[in-house]
Amino acid sequence: MSNAALNMEMDDTPQEETKTGFEVFSRVAKYSIVRLVMLFLMVLIGVYLTILVANMGGYVDEMRRGFIQEMVSVAIFADESAEMKRMTPEEKNRLIEQQVALAEKRLGLDKPFVIRSFGFLQNAITLNLGRADLMISDSGSKTVRLILLERLPPTLVLWGLANIMLFFMSLFFALFLSRRYGSLIDKLIIALAPTSSAPAWFYGLFLILIFAAIFQILPFGSMVDAPPPESPVMYALSVGKHLILPVSAIIFSAVFLNAYNWRTFFLIYSSEDYVEMAKAKGLSDREIERRYVLRPTLPTIITSFALILISLWTGAIILETVFNWPGLGRALYRAIGLYDTPVIVGSTVIYAYLLAITVFLLDFVYALVDPRVRIGGKGRST
Repeated sequence: MSNAALNMEMDDTPQEETKTGFEVFSRVAKYSIVRLVMLFLMVLIGVYLTILVANMGGYVDEMRRGFIQEMVSVAIFADESAEMKRMTPEEKNRLIEQQVALAEKRLGLDKPFVIRSFGFLQNAITLNLGRADLMISDSGSKTVRLILLERLPPTLVLWGLANIMLFFMSLFFALFLSRRYGSLIDKLIIALAPTSSAPAWFYGLFLILIFAAIFQILPFGSMVDAPPPESPVMYALSVGKHLILPVSAIIFSAVFLNAYNWRTFFLIYSSEDYVEMAKAKGLSDREIERRYVLRPTLPTIITSFALILISLWTGAIILETVFNWPGLGRALYRAIGLYDTPVIVGSTVIYAYLLAITVFLLDFVYALVDPRVRIGGKGRST
């Protein structure tokens, strides 16, 4: 081969590699943009439906108008000033109408709900959560952001601890059962799996009855003793004591079903031909599980763990109410009871964004942990 031909061949190779790299980048960029647009549209639709439901199609506005009418009327007729005493009932009624009209205009109730709903949507999407109608934070603020942020730490402590413990307990217990398929303990877990049909708060009531009411060894609820201990160590111990019952209720309500589901999932991969081949080669059970069972199931395990993490934002609405736990779930329960639309929509918006971001990032995580996944490519792609 001549030197000219050799130089030409060497010059062409980097161009082809650069072109291939550019094509990969272009494909990933195109996929990412399309995916982000689709997820944003889903968030948009979900948030708008939440606004419609939280406002009951505009019926909550009618309730607010009635509340304004009642408050203004009571204030005017209860006014004992000389000026009010000189006014006739007709003049008082006109004054009430004027005050009500001003209050409705200030709150935007003079506009149709359909128009206002799009304003709510714009504020929600831009994370302008506004002010609550009736609820206030512990510091006395009506800002939705502060109300939610104040309730976030208790929920992270309870729901985060319980769900992370539940996840890893179920995972390792399922691996243990998959090694002992058909054994007595395997049959016992299958028999106990239907107990997960009852929610966590249901078991929480029984735990409170047994350990708080009868034996009186654990508190009925709340997050810390009253008054709270001044020492940080004693405060932490008090919180830990109050965590025992709600965490136990969450774990007991789901651990058997989760272990059964993961155990069945692991058994499917354990019956593959390549696993039998690995056993024939003399590989240990732990090495087979790590290389041939856990590795193919890693995307599913990561998905489950990621969804558990973002579910921390919603908390446990009824469970936190049963245990009088001052978290996001209880705050949302109060907001629903008070028809406090800004708090309901604010909590839903943040969860929708967390879910969309998680789903988007999971696509790239799958490509990292599973070489069969190609982002934006043909064949098996995310």
